[in-house]
Amino acid sequence: MDSIKIEKKNVKMVAHRGLSGLERENTCPAFVAAGNRSYYGIETDVHVTKDGKFVIIHDETTDRVSNKEFCINVEENDYAALENVVLPDIDGSRNRQDIRIPLLCDYISICKKYEKIAVLELKNEFTYDDLVRILDEIKALGYIDGVTFISFSWYNCVTVRQLLPDSTIQFLTSKEVDDELIKNLVDNKLDLDIYYKRITDKQIVDKLHSAGIKVNVWTCDTKEEAEALIDMGVDFITSNILE
Repeated sequence: MDSIKIEKKNVKMVAHRGLSGLERENTCPAFVAAGNRSYYGIETDVHVTKDGKFVIIHDETTDRVSNKEFCINVEENDYAALENVVLPDIDGSRNRQDIRIPLLCDYISICKKYEKIAVLELKNEFTYDDLVRILDEIKALGYIDGVTFISFSWYNCVTVRQLLPDSTIQFLTSKEVDDELIKNLVDNKLDLDIYYKRITDKQIVDKLHSAGIKVNVWTCDTKEEAEALIDMGVDFITSNILE
């Protein structure tokens, strides 16, 4: 098995939840698999546990990624409930002990080691204090300049912008691009991370670029659609399998 290579030209490719087409999403094996390939960035999701640990998982519970073997609500439990959970491989087999739910520090350390941009999605709306603690943890690892922050939460985005005036921050959305969105992005110095099917022609990308907004699209997994997006001029493509 391997990633699917495309003619990416100048577009930067981001591995969605690590190289999740080959390894269990949002695990260290998925991050290392992406690190060993040509990806520009490695995307992941962070939640906070009841006792304040920052853990890497997409959903609010472990149900889906564990094939319902473990049904733990991440934010309603302490980290101790998660640290010994071993997840199945993507084929459902359970022959490995390395497929686990990582901590934020694990993910950042792998991105730093492989010199990949850490595209960190702040999942649910965090408190101000937790956002400060996330940034402090990344700073302590010496990689704050290597992180792009993304979130569906406008509060998360504008708060991180206040705390990090010069960092790259992308607002996540599945809605169509309109003038109000563009104005809000410009006013807050934010770029855009948008559902790929909302980019339907080059004029949309050109309009965003003319406002100084870079365009990331999620999550495109077919070669033909990705090549069309490349021709439209997007800056980044986030994918589970394309490289």
